[in-house]
Amino acid sequence: MGIYLNPGEKLYERSINSEIYIDKTELLTYTNRYIYTENCFLAVSRPRRFGKTMAMNMLSAYYGKDCDSRDLFAPYKIAKDESFEENLNRYNVIQINMRDLFSQSDTVEKMVGKLTKRVVYELGEEFSQVRFFDETDLIQCIEDVYLQTKVSFIFLIDEWDAVFRVKRIREEEQTAYLDFLQNLLKDKVYVALAYMTGILPIKKYGEHSALNMFTEYSMTNQREFAEYTGFTEMEVQELCEKYDMSYEETKKWYDGYTLKGISVYNPRSVVLSMMGHDYDSYWTKTETYEALKVYIEMNYDGLRDTIVELMAGGRVVVDTRSFANDMVTFATRDDVLTLLIHLGYLTYDFDTKEVWIPNQEIMGEYATTLKVLGWSEVAEALRQSDALLKATLNQDALLVECTLEKIHQSETSIMAYNDENALASVITIAYYTARKDYELARELAGGKGYADISFLPRTGVASPAMIVELKVDHSADAAIDQIRRKEYVEGLKGYRGKVLLVGITYDRKSKKHSCRIEEITK
Repeated sequence: MGIYLNPGEKLYERSINSEIYIDKTELLTYTNRYIYTENCFLAVSRPRRFGKTMAMNMLSAYYGKDCDSRDLFAPYKIAKDESFEENLNRYNVIQINMRDLFSQSDTVEKMVGKLTKRVVYELGEEFSQVRFFDETDLIQCIEDVYLQTKVSFIFLIDEWDAVFRVKRIREEEQTAYLDFLQNLLKDKVYVALAYMTGILPIKKYGEHSALNMFTEYSMTNQREFAEYTGFTEMEVQELCEKYDMSYEETKKWYDGYTLKGISVYNPRSVVLSMMGHDYDSYWTKTETYEALKVYIEMNYDGLRDTIVELMAGGRVVVDTRSFANDMVTFATRDDVLTLLIHLGYLTYDFDTKEVWIPNQEIMGEYATTLKVLGWSEVAEALRQSDALLKATLNQDALLVECTLEKIHQSETSIMAYNDENALASVITIAYYTARKDYELARELAGGKGYADISFLPRTGVASPAMIVELKVDHSADAAIDQIRRKEYVEGLKGYRGKVLLVGITYDRKSKKHSCRIEEITK
């Protein structure tokens, strides 16, 4: 047992011993399927704190030949699979955390030299009977072990992309690193399986990827690994029941990642929420808003307008294909948005190619970032949000008008009222505070059309529902009349009680807002 060679089961055992452990061992049924096949190279990318390292430690404990982990896995799902015994503790495992390794070196050459020296030393300790042709050549030494023992290797490479994310080395260094991985793994008879994790998909350079033998599982397409990317709805429901926590509230805070039709929750946030018995931005606390700020400031192709639309609950079509899979090469708005998908700040629908902000936890991160960036109208909308909601619930139309005037004081393109859709984005952000008590929906289908913005009270909230209709260069009376004529209230399915009909308009000549509020009972 070594640091890199066959490190054993202790790290995975720590996960199992934790207060909250979700059984994801069925992932092994897929990795077992790919051993010794053309598809044995798997590159799995996810945001930080989405269980990448835990999965890596699980694979190491299961496959490593220097431990007997049968009892460790016996209570879990994989033990019932027919491939369980066939692959249990049958391979030499080389497990490498590239972030840790690279932090100890200032060049790729030094990193490879350090790795070579340590792994060859551990190979010599484990296989004293094997003679090495050249102890300075890592690949040659691994081949020597395989040829003389006939035992294959499984490579587990964690945080493979740290070279691109942490130190952001020069392009020639990046190329040298990718070439090292290619030479180590591609077309090598000793490789039974290579499982590589990171936040970014595989880096491209030139016309092709140096690691084109890998099948990629990323946040734009997790393929068959979707349910192992985070916690599923059923798993979260069971945790909420066990810890006496509101499933509705947990869903609002931590759900929203849609992967091949499967709804996935942020695992770290759910665990800390259950154990602390509260709701907070646990995932985003692991790094500052600066990470998001850097990329939002890149105003490619009207990125600012897109961020405003996303904050207003909108969805935007994104072409992810041009993204270079690093954190420095950006040519378009879509490149920046694609990076935000991989970092977990946006979620992506593979079928519609749309992105949106997944949940309240991440929405709060955007709100904090935009305030700090000084986007005046957005920041003012967020600051005035409490006052606007209170004025609306009090049916104080004049105060609603005054509050909207405060929000829309300057003439900026970020939140210009060019049409009713732009007005809807601004108003939705202005009602940001309402998300705590309401489910907001844009373009909700009603009786004979679509309401601009609907507010449905969450379970346990006594406040009335609201239907907001928006008009540019029309009267507030016309907006209220449209709500009634088109029976938008019928879109509030299952709701019974008071409903506020809110008409908000903006006159582009006078640059004034008007509001009218009526109350009905549904």
